[in-house]
Amino acid sequence: MARTDRYEHHDYYGIDELLSDDHKLAREAVQAWVKKEVSPIIEDYSNRSECPHHLFKGLAEIGAFGPSLPVEYGGGGMDEIAYGVIMQELERGDSGVRSMASVQGSLVMYPIYRFGSEEQKRKYLPKLGSGEYIGCFGLTEPDHGSNPNGMITNIKEDGDSYILNGAKMWITNSPVADVAVVWAKDEEGIVRGVIVEKGMPGFSAPEIHGKWSLRASITGELVFEDVRVPKENILPNVAGLKGPLSCLSKARYGIAWGAIGAALDCYDSALRYSKERIQFGKPIGQFQLTQKKLAEMITEITKAQLLAWRLGTLANKGEASPAQISMAKRNNVHMALEIAREARQIHGGMGITNEYPCMRHMMNLETVLTYEGTHDIHLLITGLDVTGLNAFG
Repeated sequence: MARTDRYEHHDYYGIDELLSDDHKLAREAVQAWVKKEVSPIIEDYSNRSECPHHLFKGLAEIGAFGPSLPVEYGGGGMDEIAYGVIMQELERGDSGVRSMASVQGSLVMYPIYRFGSEEQKRKYLPKLGSGEYIGCFGLTEPDHGSNPNGMITNIKEDGDSYILNGAKMWITNSPVADVAVVWAKDEEGIVRGVIVEKGMPGFSAPEIHGKWSLRASITGELVFEDVRVPKENILPNVAGLKGPLSCLSKARYGIAWGAIGAALDCYDSALRYSKERIQFGKPIGQFQLTQKKLAEMITEITKAQLLAWRLGTLANKGEASPAQISMAKRNNVHMALEIAREARQIHGGMGITNEYPCMRHMMNLETVLTYEGTHDIHLLITGLDVTGLNAFG
């Protein structure tokens, strides 16, 4: 059943006055695309646990792949706030759709742009930016999630190639990806970035089934069994964990904005429902407890909007620290999950149906709370930053 998208943007503190015309134009264009292409179909795809693959091309057309990367390399040439508002509108549609875009831009295009050779940039980035190629990012392993330095995926030199062995887990886009940016340890134990292409013998990407969350996003493994990778596929300008971690900072920044979109969608639906649903002879929005829920929702959304905007201004100056990004990711995702739950309550029994978006957002946000650094790990990153004392070991 196609759902009519009646969403209206909410800006309680006039934060739009802090945005440029380009930011607002980007947001409006993506919002219109989401209303036309995503909202009418997303409940059905999520219900069937199927990825709407055709949206990859549309995401490319609206400039959602690498919005803040240079135009000459297939990006949008915009700033970091534009990237943020685009991710916000995509996640208002669905966290899985935002994941499709943020993985492509932040975790595949960004490392090739920042750490790749000129030949690698010219070969891959325009095709990734146009959606001709789909990409994925391989860091997490079956036994090494929050501790990526424990990875066992490895490369060994063999003539003019490297032999890649190992496995990665929970990889967005992997079953449909043409290109994988994979992180593996060399013979000296140093983490290196490797570009692996679909079709290389010994490389497979089985899909993970049975997810109750991000059901419209395709997730899989990456399995490498003596995969021969040419030496020119190594990212030459990075060594060590700082490579993948810088990519994660870029993606986490997008999530800090994106989660606000999911919260706004839930709040918008709950606000409208509270005015239309009549009980005891009046709209439920007239009852104090419902107003308490709605008032707290818009308060938390406003705080998150201000946090994201300030983070964006710092990012535009190259001054947003990984710890500041962690704080925003952790706060804003937790906020969105709490709002999804409260919004579901306002909808009553209808809140668990796919006639309204709350339950789908709630299930999606359970994953967003965990991926790209868990809720608890981000807390400890802030703890380390403020105390200077390392709780990780």
